[in-house]
Amino acid sequence: MPQVPIIMPQLGESIAEATVVDIKVKPGEEVVSDQEIIDVETNKAVMGVTTPCKGKIDKISVQLKETYPVGAVLGYVEASEEDAARFKKTAPEPPKGMAREIPGREEQTAVAARQRDGEGVRPSGGLPVPAAAKGAGFLSPRMRARMAELQLTNADLAGILGTGAGSRVTIKDLENFLNKIDSQRTEEASAIRAGVADAMRRSWSRPLATIGSSVCLDAVLQDRQSRDPKPGPALYVVRALALALAENPAAAAKLIGGRVVQSESIDVGVAVEAEDGIMVPIIRSADKTSLVDLTAKYKELVNLARQRRISPDMQAGGIAAVSNFGTFGVEWGTPIPLPDQTLLLGLGVGKKVPSWNEEKKEFVPKTEAQITLSFDHRSIDGGGAGRLLKRVIELLDDPKKL
Repeated sequence: MPQVPIIMPQLGESIAEATVVDIKVKPGEEVVSDQEIIDVETNKAVMGVTTPCKGKIDKISVQLKETYPVGAVLGYVEASEEDAARFKKTAPEPPKGMAREIPGREEQTAVAARQRDGEGVRPSGGLPVPAAAKGAGFLSPRMRARMAELQLTNADLAGILGTGAGSRVTIKDLENFLNKIDSQRTEEASAIRAGVADAMRRSWSRPLATIGSSVCLDAVLQDRQSRDPKPGPALYVVRALALALAENPAAAAKLIGGRVVQSESIDVGVAVEAEDGIMVPIIRSADKTSLVDLTAKYKELVNLARQRRISPDMQAGGIAAVSNFGTFGVEWGTPIPLPDQTLLLGLGVGKKVPSWNEEKKEFVPKTEAQITLSFDHRSIDGGGAGRLLKRVIELLDDPKKL
């Protein structure tokens, strides 16, 4: 009898693979259409894989606790001629000429052939095979070689409208794009600009999220007047963030592979504008450094950064950083943490706003700023980030504790 494959379905927009946790049928058992026969687990939930049609289970090719990509053949159903013809008709054939263009397509075809011949399915051991790809998702070897020659990344191709099959960017598209650039005024990027660009590209490969709230700065500004030297509002934020992280070490952890790595000290960076980019010198053990010492250290680091004399060691490490984008008159932003940091706190410009005073039964002015926390969502969830931000705001409301 003809066979119809049981395919690992697309289980969600961002799901590329799943692990088999239960097999509910055996070869030879009769099944009906859309009957759940295999349970698979993703990082979101446990879901069922159903039969494509009624018939008899011919073979289950997968094993428990093994992971398979979307599109993998999990087994076969012996079906009627009519059902087999229907599924064969709905399965699109790859466009001609794409086998040589798409890396791995020939290997996928060979794997599918081995599955049909009874050799089973090999568990996913590398990158999952996407169910569909558009744009620059797949690049031919020739394209990759040309990109390597020009030191281009996939991000550089984002502005190119592909004319190839599946909207892929072709060599012709790339050369036309480069010719257009050559007709415009260009200059070489500085080393610091190139370094920032590379860091942001690597940072953006992570799932980043941002939350925000408002903070009253009146207490900070009043406390600042009583100090000599006078620390800037950003240093109050650095100190508050460091103390909040010291109270909650779990928020200061990094996820590397399958391990949660705790930081040995609370090292917090401060973003400093330096010519054509940003430098982020690190203040070591910021939770154990007083505001007076922070002020002196920060002044020293700013001077070195503006002279571009911050060494790589002075920027290495750190679990979090503070960006005072309020100095540019910006109210709200979503700054991106550096690749080796989990958190980035942003402070907006302070503004006088009316605030209702319940005792006076009238509006009174207060200085308010927006404060944001961008974080690596792999390491900390929204709840943990929200509690951390709330604690920072509480400390800023009572600067004597800093």
